[in-house]
Amino acid sequence: MRRLRDAGISPTMQRMAILEYLEETHSHPTADEVYAAVRKSYPTIARATVYNALDALTKAGTILRLTIDPGASRYDADLEPHIHFRCRVCDALLDLPAPKRRALAGCVNGHRVESVRTYAYGVCADCLNAGETAPATSQDQQKTAPPASATDSTSRSEGLNRTKPPASSTYTSERREEV
Repeated sequence: MRRLRDAGISPTMQRMAILEYLEETHSHPTADEVYAAVRKSYPTIARATVYNALDALTKAGTILRLTIDPGASRYDADLEPHIHFRCRVCDALLDLPAPKRRALAGCVNGHRVESVRTYAYGVCADCLNAGETAPATSQDQQKTAPPASATDSTSRSEGLNRTKPPASSTYTSERREEV
């Protein structure tokens, strides 16, 4: 409840249940998966309530909306620096520790950096151990590529989103690195 209040969000039962679920899971669920999970405890909760709560929690900076999956946004309550890894074979979405490096904080080249997200794509340890290491096909590359909306305005040389945000929104820079 305190995390919601600190973020300036009214702590309704539904919002608390959604945030609690996200804090307990490491599966990076979609909105529909959050809805299905929370509905078990709150059978009358509306799908729109879940979507609105996820939007409010994201805008307040209480959770992250991940765009690593081209099919749907996913959500993460872990705000500590880490890398999101997507397996091109089994579609698993995993957390990897972030390497120790100088954080981009404050202003860089006149831009205010508020967050950096790193997405990695490849083959997970389970698939490697199972011998599923076939070379990536063009279909695999399309499946694991960042969504077009996230890269259309991204500078390849700097990796920073150059789209100017609306004045009322929170701006999140996303950095995508290819390995």
